[in-house]
Amino acid sequence: MNEPILEVQHLKTYFYLGTDMTTELRAVDDLSYTLHKGECMAIIGESGSGKSVSALSILRLVSYPPGLIVGGKILFHGQDLMEMDDEEIMKIRGSKISMIFQEPSSALNPVVTVGKQIVENLLRHTSISKEDAWKRAVELLDEVGIPNPEQRVNQYPFEFSGGMQQRSMIAMAMSCNPEILICDEPTTALDVTVQAQVLEQLDKLRETHDTALIFITHNLGVVARYADTVKIMYGGKVIEDGPTDAIFHVPHHPYTLGLIQAVPRLDLPRSHGLHTIPGEPPDMSKIPENCCAFAPRCKYATEECRTKRPQPETVGEGHHCSCFHMDLLEDERNEVVRSHG
Repeated sequence: MNEPILEVQHLKTYFYLGTDMTTELRAVDDLSYTLHKGECMAIIGESGSGKSVSALSILRLVSYPPGLIVGGKILFHGQDLMEMDDEEIMKIRGSKISMIFQEPSSALNPVVTVGKQIVENLLRHTSISKEDAWKRAVELLDEVGIPNPEQRVNQYPFEFSGGMQQRSMIAMAMSCNPEILICDEPTTALDVTVQAQVLEQLDKLRETHDTALIFITHNLGVVARYADTVKIMYGGKVIEDGPTDAIFHVPHHPYTLGLIQAVPRLDLPRSHGLHTIPGEPPDMSKIPENCCAFAPRCKYATEECRTKRPQPETVGEGHHCSCFHMDLLEDERNEVVRSHG
């Protein structure tokens, strides 16, 4: 394994809501992980589990009000990003650590051409000339599959389709060959063919420049193919993490098992139906501090789950799970793993 490049230690990012700002929503609650150079780490979980907020916290893009990073450390090459001033962190954003945002229509400036936005990032963070920066912008648009990049580079975001806006955002994030690239649902708005093209481009960036990827996604197929390690998030916490093969073949948490079961199967008859996880994601402002957040939806839950917070236990090499009743899953796990190959 390569050297650690990013260490997130006990990160807590909360939101304060209501007219008097007294309602506390613990979006990210005691999150820790280590990212190595060249590693592709996937973060999986339902909407509202804290995935995107954890990514925004790394770049300190959570604004107050209502959001606030209330605790923890974010070490980049051993230097705590939380202790940097605004000027220092701006030198890292878009250069050493880049992010592909989930909503490109909101992230792109609507009154500045797409090419100029890419060029601005190149001129800010590199010593490249303006002429070469424009040439590089055209190359980047071509690499992510945008047709007629020489013309498109002078167009505005509103002249692009949603998928083309997403590809432009990917081109901008890749422009400076960052050491860490955070991908927040980077292929959501793309058709299947372009998805494959973009994913291969991101993987090529990792191989060529040893870029570390943090991949936030709902697509377990993408995770199985590209990720080295996986973090399963629920209720603002990582409830299971480990190597990708271990997560898919030896899942230990009921929630992880439920996510795997929920993957549609084309090899089964339509009468088999779709598997769902009962209940709804938790209200983050109402989760008791000392409990398993998944307990209300878990068929294995006991009083212990509702009154104590499970701590991570080692269940394999580099594989950890936070659950009181992992032993009860064995039969169901074996059946699910067999049926999913």
